[in-house]
Amino acid sequence: MGYERHGLSIGIARIADRFYLTLKAQGRLTHNDYETMTPMIDSALAEVKEPKIKALIDGTELEGWEPRAAWDDFKLGLKHGNEFEKIAIYGNKDWQKLAAKIGEWFLSGEVKYFNSYSDAITWLNE
Repeated sequence: MGYERHGLSIGIARIADRFYLTLKAQGRLTHNDYETMTPMIDSALAEVKEPKIKALIDGTELEGWEPRAAWDDFKLGLKHGNEFEKIAIYGNKDWQKLAAKIGEWFLSGEVKYFNSYSDAITWLNE
């Protein structure tokens, strides 16, 4: 029997002298994943003292969302959209580029897609 790994790892990372909210998505996210993750994301964002957050989302292992989970993701973006200054999406799939463009419609900060981790970090530090 095989197991499919899915979910979201959340952290506050320090890169050089700056702090970032880091998210790593894996597999195909479900509604149950969001029921677990949303309180963790809310808690992580509550701990950030700066009013504007820089975030790095690693989507290199993300396969997508179940329909209800996609709605959960949208609601989460609306709830916290004004708190982000920059969001770098590091990925390896064409649909992730489109997701970054759509994300800019709903978030107050800038959202950009990168297929290079170092380019994403460089842009966040600008």
